[in-house]
Amino acid sequence: MNCPSGGGQRIHTPILTALIAAAVAEPAAADARPGTLERARYALGDYQRAAADCDDVATRMLEVLTELHLATLADSIPGITAVSVAAILAETGDPTRFTSARAVVKHAGLCPRENSSGNYTGTTRISGRGRPRLRLAAWRAVFGALAHNEVYAHRYRHLTTRADNPLTDNQARIAIAAALLRQLHTMITTTTGWNPALAGPAPSTTERTAA
Repeated sequence: MNCPSGGGQRIHTPILTALIAAAVAEPAAADARPGTLERARYALGDYQRAAADCDDVATRMLEVLTELHLATLADSIPGITAVSVAAILAETGDPTRFTSARAVVKHAGLCPRENSSGNYTGTTRISGRGRPRLRLAAWRAVFGALAHNEVYAHRYRHLTTRADNPLTDNQARIAIAAALLRQLHTMITTTTGWNPALAGPAPSTTERTAA
């Protein structure tokens, strides 16, 4: 359901349907309504406090980016918020301490690990070592990137539909998360905004229309 006072932005049909059903329920359920409404009020209050806390943390994260003179760089990637970049940097620390962009990916545990022995070759997986919260921050950033960044969306479609060794949805997202970490390292160590031409090929007009 849409609850503007609680920060709601769209109607969630199952919840709205359940509320209407409860409102027209048999009289026997009337005694439970005051308690149910009280619980709902407490739940909404908890949500509002949590949302306010998240907003406060996001504001402070952006303030830190500004103090480090990274706010403009962090906000230069379409589809990825400056807060998402701040969450990644909170886990990497100063990117300049890494000798290469690949080292950042390794730090996150997103480097591929071969699964082979003798003549057997299994599915390649990520190493899983490194900082799990860094992997999570990069993973979450990918969702916005795929929805609003043509370069990353094009890369995802290519990885999942190519004729030779197409990746699964999860594998493609991991690959893009690793690419994002590499690009962030380059952006910050060179003080250069995100460049779509360097990040990857943009989709052609035909591909953009089909998408």
